[in-house]
Amino acid sequence: TFQLLTYVVDVYRGDARAQRSYWNVLLYAALFHQCIAGPIVRYKTIDRELFGAESRKPELAQGVSRFCAGLAKKVLLANPCGALADTLILADSVASDPGMLAANLTRLGSMSVLGAWVGILAYALHIYLDFSAYSDMAIGMGRMLGLHYPENFNYPYISRTVTEFWRRWHISLGTFFRDYVYIPLGGNRGTRLRVVFNTLVVWLLTGLWHGASWNFVLWGLWFFVFLMLERSCLKKWLEKIPVLSNAYLLLVVCLGWVIFRFTNLELGFTLAKSLFGLNGNPLTGFEAEIQLQSHAYLLLAAAIAGTPLLHWAKQRIEGFVYSHGKLGTAWNVLLYATVPVVLLLASTANLVGDSYNPFIYFQF
Repeated sequence: TFQLLTYVVDVYRGDARAQRSYWNVLLYAALFHQCIAGPIVRYKTIDRELFGAESRKPELAQGVSRFCAGLAKKVLLANPCGALADTLILADSVASDPGMLAANLTRLGSMSVLGAWVGILAYALHIYLDFSAYSDMAIGMGRMLGLHYPENFNYPYISRTVTEFWRRWHISLGTFFRDYVYIPLGGNRGTRLRVVFNTLVVWLLTGLWHGASWNFVLWGLWFFVFLMLERSCLKKWLEKIPVLSNAYLLLVVCLGWVIFRFTNLELGFTLAKSLFGLNGNPLTGFEAEIQLQSHAYLLLAAAIAGTPLLHWAKQRIEGFVYSHGKLGTAWNVLLYATVPVVLLLASTANLVGDSYNPFIYFQF
């Protein structure tokens, strides 16, 4: 739907040429690589590669490598993080069962502070790794055919403000609302009240895009409030204390994920209080300690995958090997042949042996 909207609007504005073939429009709308999980592809960015006279040049090695990395991120990191979150802060099927509401409230209200934080951090890692993995796989499959889909994530958890976070998270959705809703409404032009109204509309729509439920509306409003605070004064203060700014961002985002996870607002409010011990719940507990000890390496690996550390290391290694002649060839074999095969085999083995494989963004 979003992709067809961009086609209609871009052609109307004169930003893209009208496509004379119905079947070509249908092909654009049905690009199977990313039509379910994104990124949102605009017609004017893909028109030349998909329908232009110039022949596309498939980038098989890079595409396969990116796809296998995304698959491994999904299967080896996102799924275990999701299973840990379900264990600690309720699986969706349990939380949505009205007959278990009382038991769920008791569980969330009595769990330890440590357990609540481990659970919500696991969920934060899960939702990022899961969604960005699908984008990686879509981008990789596109490159195998010579199509260049836009990047959709840029390590959002290293951000220092909510404003920066939303420039790095689900980039194609954010730019869609900016270019097709915010700017046509007037953007930053006009009175301060008008700018606030324009921003409010965007964030109400962002919340509703994820689901027609009050928790998603509140989730959108949650970020709207902090964006307005940052625009008025908070951003200047955060720039003066960079050490604390990332902690502030992670706190805001994690509390936002609490709102996002539970369609039942009472459950979300109960978990939010447990994060700070406001339910009279203990600081730690046996279950939380065991889960943390058992999943410490998983959480560490997932956290590293959410930072540019591996990308930085890759660039440093490439700078070294390419300056030493034959080492460059060996590096290419490792990067584009050996590593993808290993990741593909490990992911396949894990999928065969594990029945937990949710498609978390399918519902949004």
